[in-house]
Amino acid sequence: MGLNRLDFAIIGIYLAGITLFGLRFRKKQRTLRDYFLAGRDIPWWAIALSIVAAETSTLTIISIPGLAYDTNLTFLQVVMGYVVGRVVISFVLLPQYFRGDLYTAYELIERRFGPGLRSLTAGLFLLTRAAAEGVRVYAVSIVVSIALGTGEVASIAIITILTLIYTFEGGLAAVIWTDVVQTAIYVGGTLVGLVTIVHLVPGGWSAIHAAAATAGKLQVFDFRVFHSSDGAWIPYTFWAGLIGGTFLTTASHGTDQLIVQRLLAARGQRQSATALLSSGFAVLFQFSLFLIVGIMLWAYYRVPSATFGRPDRIYPTFIVTRMPHGISGLLIAAILAAAMSNLSAALNSLSSSAIMDFYARLRPAASEKTKIRISRVATFVWAAVLFALALIALHKVGRVVEVGLQIASVAYGALLGVFLLGVLTRRANQRGAMVGMLCGFSAELYLWLGTHVPWTWWVVVGTSVTFAVGYAASLVAGAADVRATSS
Repeated sequence: MGLNRLDFAIIGIYLAGITLFGLRFRKKQRTLRDYFLAGRDIPWWAIALSIVAAETSTLTIISIPGLAYDTNLTFLQVVMGYVVGRVVISFVLLPQYFRGDLYTAYELIERRFGPGLRSLTAGLFLLTRAAAEGVRVYAVSIVVSIALGTGEVASIAIITILTLIYTFEGGLAAVIWTDVVQTAIYVGGTLVGLVTIVHLVPGGWSAIHAAAATAGKLQVFDFRVFHSSDGAWIPYTFWAGLIGGTFLTTASHGTDQLIVQRLLAARGQRQSATALLSSGFAVLFQFSLFLIVGIMLWAYYRVPSATFGRPDRIYPTFIVTRMPHGISGLLIAAILAAAMSNLSAALNSLSSSAIMDFYARLRPAASEKTKIRISRVATFVWAAVLFALALIALHKVGRVVEVGLQIASVAYGALLGVFLLGVLTRRANQRGAMVGMLCGFSAELYLWLGTHVPWTWWVVVGTSVTFAVGYAASLVAGAADVRATSS
């Protein structure tokens, strides 16, 4: 079928409308507190929806259905760990963030260990977050090129420029409130798509359910660790999901500026915790929705995913070629909404960390007006960086959702291990924590590049190595300092 003028009109109205809506907040950014923390005056429900939008990208919307198309519902075991991880953050890390006037997660590290480790953790965040977001921005081009017929480079440029406009001007307030609108659009659009697929499959939901159940597509729990036939690791099992998902979320939502920045924008610790916990149940619902869409697509097509080139192309191809006009335009707009919300979150968090963790420390005497101007410049620079990284990611193969999660997971263990050393121990020191962080990061790199251990276990291993080595090295360093002092 392809898209017609009605579909293009809906997409155009969305792109113009969300950009203009975001620009409404540009006059309210007078201080860094306004620009990076939205004046700490955002209600919990808006922060909750913004958290959901920040961790949902085009990568999620197109790759999760592709994953379910090829497998089943076992990815939900990882999402269950996402909920548990939020509970851990609420009790362990969140109280620490609301002791003082913090702008970034890494100020907590300086308060506990010193400026050197703050620079190291912030630098690691900037590198790995930029790399992971480059893959996510690339995922946008899959949808836009299929829907609009534009080249992949032009597709990436369109979304990057439009998102940059309101993020550059409106800061975190624009990001959060556009997230609220975009979350409603992509969840609502997905629900409309789900109902449409049901009507397109002969026999409706009962036929889909019967076929999926017979093929084992409705399996949620898998308590194995290895395949019995060849001994290979299974990436999505109950233990990998619950334990690995808990560690991954504790790291991503407790040490990553992308999410911590939103938590700090709340009106207080209680509202921040409420936003975080409620977002967990919203994410569980959302991933269930995307996985069910994938199973429905399998019931509709009944052909190997390789027929489409790669699994990530199945859902956008279905939208463009099988959905009724108007609905297909709405769904493309919904996918773009997720892309823009995630990209705006990345731009603002990368800019806030670059300015607060590096520039403001090097130029403490700079005026507030100068810092805001430099913050906007940093937002523009990071947009250019992500655009370049997305072009590099054009050569990636496989499911982009897993590539993105792998890149992020490589650093999360080292970051979480350092944060836990600072919060849970008193004897850990900066030198020991740096040694532990280096060892934990090296362990995760080895798991990524040199083994077949699934990414769901990387953060568990990295956190454990960082914490154990960091604590032991701190004891050795402390003993050496005592001997040096006494002599």
